[in-house]
Amino acid sequence: MNWDQIEGKWAQFKGSAQAQWGKLTDDQLDVAAGNRQKLEGEIQEAYGKTKEEAEREVDEWLSRQ
Repeated sequence: MNWDQIEGKWAQFKGSAQAQWGKLTDDQLDVAAGNRQKLEGEIQEAYGKTKEEAEREVDEWLSRQ
């Protein structure tokens, strides 16, 4: 699975992202709208993670999709 597929079908993957990062609100996930950098930014903000930690988590989540 590549990120273009995630972005194109964000509505389908939003639930999986919500399950992975439960602190993210629907509004935060809507702001991300499938954009990887925005999603990473929302994860950083909600969890107080570094950019690298957020990138790694998104990579791991993507590999499970």
